[in-house]
Amino acid sequence: MSPIFDLSGRIAVVIGATSGIGRAIALALAEHGADAIPTGRRKELVESACREIEARGRHTLAQTTNVAHRWSIEMLRDAVLARFGRVDILVNAAGFTFRKPTVEVTEEQWSGLMDTNLNGPLRACQAFYEPLKASGHGRIVNIASLGSYLGFHEVTAYCASKSALLSLTRSLAVEWARDGIMVNAIAPGIFPTEMTSNIVLGTPRGQELLQRTPMRRFGKPEEVCGAAVLLASDGASFMTGQCIVVDGGYLASGVNS
Repeated sequence: MSPIFDLSGRIAVVIGATSGIGRAIALALAEHGADAIPTGRRKELVESACREIEARGRHTLAQTTNVAHRWSIEMLRDAVLARFGRVDILVNAAGFTFRKPTVEVTEEQWSGLMDTNLNGPLRACQAFYEPLKASGHGRIVNIASLGSYLGFHEVTAYCASKSALLSLTRSLAVEWARDGIMVNAIAPGIFPTEMTSNIVLGTPRGQELLQRTPMRRFGKPEEVCGAAVLLASDGASFMTGQCIVVDGGYLASGVNS
């Protein structure tokens, strides 16, 4: 079975790969043979991720990208095509959250979060559509969330954006299947990262989340990588419009004690 997970010769673009889950996925794709392009807004972190990919014997490209600007994503696409001539895999991992009572959320805060978490992946999917179609085995992996399925207290904008991202995943899967592009998602459970650690580590909220997780621990970014490699590979050749949940049993859980 192992050859179907071999990504040798594939070109993978990972947006939002400067930290956390996105970075772990970019490194995992490289470890499985792909030339990986990790990108994000912070130059020093992009360059750091590129050095890690090169240390794994893969080729890469250091270019910053801001998903809020279509021109920035298109510049990334053009640079990747100029250097590598193709794109086979697109991972949309850029996103952020904030906690605030919904009644106090301003339109600017709501729109800003939606622009990154939902409009950003849409822009990237549109921009990379043609090269992914030309690939013959195009793969898109969107990073969804438990918030795609559940409501969480005082993070309404985030949950709404991730619910919409899962819907976008399904719709693009249906529309682009005839073009040979498989569009899937991963919904991580609770992973303390740069974005979430201050919310879940050593807090009553974090303790409740642990109690609701049957495995009684938080996830590690590298534990998402198996699902990402599967969805990026020929192992997912008849798999589209799906979301793999990597959550230690959270969604399956009723009563844990």
